[in-house]
Amino acid sequence: MRQLARSTRWLGQRCIATLAVVVGLAGVSGTVGAQAAPDRDAAILVRKEYLLDLDTLQSKFLALAQAIPADKYSWRPAPGVRSVGEVFMHVASEYYVYTPMSFGAARSPAIAKGQPAMDAFEKMSTKDDVLKHLKEGFAYATTAVNGLDPSTLTGTKKLFGGDYTIVATSDGMLADMHEHLGQLIAYCRMNGIKPPWSK
Repeated sequence: MRQLARSTRWLGQRCIATLAVVVGLAGVSGTVGAQAAPDRDAAILVRKEYLLDLDTLQSKFLALAQAIPADKYSWRPAPGVRSVGEVFMHVASEYYVYTPMSFGAARSPAIAKGQPAMDAFEKMSTKDDVLKHLKEGFAYATTAVNGLDPSTLTGTKKLFGGDYTIVATSDGMLADMHEHLGQLIAYCRMNGIKPPWSK
């Protein structure tokens, strides 16, 4: 019940933040100077909510990573499907690459461009690798997003091969990360491991 209340509260806050950006970016009658402050304030609010949700995700990813025994990191539900360790490393790779890019920040040089480099990164999937890169990737992503000038967060920009707003790309990124959290919770349950926050 408390988890449902927290989720509902987050959704309400996210909807308010998104609405603020939509209203701010839609523009109101007046000069460009008069619109600049609402746009900037709305963009800052969206970034704040984005980073708060990432922080919640990170605490759960780390809790699961620590709760799963090292000998279970090679477990996979079926051939050809990512193992426990590979899913965690996929999350870490998104911290290094797509999480900052979804806000228009630079990707980390920790992973070279191209699918072969991404695949090789995911294969480094021991418990030690996972804990190291979850922490370092998260630190990179949050620093990169926090370091952006708010004036760069409004309007549309070229992201992921198209013209998108920060609202669209950041919501898409968070949805993907929540999907991987659900995947890892299912992996835990299939191995008889209860998520630490579950009562």
